[in-house]
Amino acid sequence: MTETLRPGWRSHYALALVALAYVFNYVDRLLMSILIEPVKLEFGVSDTEIGLLSGLVFGLCYSVAGLPLGRLADRIGAVPVIACCAIAFSVFTMLCGLAGSFAVLLLCRIGVAFAEAGGMAPSVALVSQLYPPRQRSRALAAFMMGPSLGTLVGLAAGGWIAHHYGWRMAFIAIGLPGALIGILIWLTVRNVRVPRDTAASAGSGWWPSTQAILATPGYIWLLASASLAAICGYAVGTWNPSFLIRSHNLTMQQAGLLAGVGGGVMSFAGTLACGWATDRLVQKDAGWQVGTALAGTLLSIPFALGYYLWPAGSALVLMGIAIPEAFLLYLGFAFFGVWWSIPCLGAISHLFPAGRIAQATSVFVAAMTLFGIGAGPLVAGTLSDLFTPSYGDEALRYALAASVSLLALASVTLALALPSYRRARQIPALAIAHGG
Repeated sequence: MTETLRPGWRSHYALALVALAYVFNYVDRLLMSILIEPVKLEFGVSDTEIGLLSGLVFGLCYSVAGLPLGRLADRIGAVPVIACCAIAFSVFTMLCGLAGSFAVLLLCRIGVAFAEAGGMAPSVALVSQLYPPRQRSRALAAFMMGPSLGTLVGLAAGGWIAHHYGWRMAFIAIGLPGALIGILIWLTVRNVRVPRDTAASAGSGWWPSTQAILATPGYIWLLASASLAAICGYAVGTWNPSFLIRSHNLTMQQAGLLAGVGGGVMSFAGTLACGWATDRLVQKDAGWQVGTALAGTLLSIPFALGYYLWPAGSALVLMGIAIPEAFLLYLGFAFFGVWWSIPCLGAISHLFPAGRIAQATSVFVAAMTLFGIGAGPLVAGTLSDLFTPSYGDEALRYALAASVSLLALASVTLALALPSYRRARQIPALAIAHGG
């Protein structure tokens, strides 16, 4: 995609709709976290079993489905894949509310995982086709507001609905809007077909093209960074409401409101700030495409550890909620904790031609999801069970502190990715695509 591209209202409209679809993609994925306690109570399951439901099983299915769906989007265009998957994950989310057993709930969540896998990678490819490189980080930041707004809607609205109408109604009510958005995308967004020259490069076999992608300088380090950061992010996203309930004595509705509104607003602000800063800084040095991810990750670590290790206590009362002192540190973590994702996705869009972006992104998302969704909730849940004999109700506190410590390793891999990415930007994109 060249710099001569001038996005118009159709580009902005398409971006708005796929961003909205990703909001509900993330809402449906995150909703389980605010419903952990009532689901555990009804089905009598352990933290480890919840970790399997929210983590390993979900992440494995998401990763497996994401690879062929990313390849499909490169071949037929992103729009039909995004639309169909939005409808499907919404239907499966609503079916979760009808589950009569933990096994049925698990099957429905597997359906959600398969369908959600077709959201992110095709959307990143579409955004990369609609916006030139100098505007791409800001456009991706707008798209990546999905997790921030999803946190706000999924936790705050989900917690409120579950508190008043039960956890089953929360699944049904939250699932419906995504299906409507998917239909709207199908009917009103014009599919962007890959140009003929890059389509030819995408026509090679899946495994040879994947090998060429993996051989691209810097790409492996980006995969490692995303995987480590995602373990932390999904551990926090899944277990944070339960931590506020167990360690700070909040109700389910209060925990959802704090984590959703407070965390959502700050991560929303952090996403926009990261996109703006990255686009500005890369004009001076292309290395800042990865450098901003490194800086944000380093800044997030003390906020994260401080939040989970700060003793219980209230800082102020707002709208009848006694807000813990520790939660003020969480706001800083929510702001900087999202800075790794947008620059890494932007880096991928710069490394590959249009006909390879969805596949490269799907491999990236598969690794991020397998380790993040797959391992994050399970690691934190298992550590919580292991720490319970020693720490009792505070076990989850130390399990989450151990999980966020992985951000230190993510900082190391981002630092290793930086020089490799600089070198890769000097190689013509088509040569990279062919493994050159």
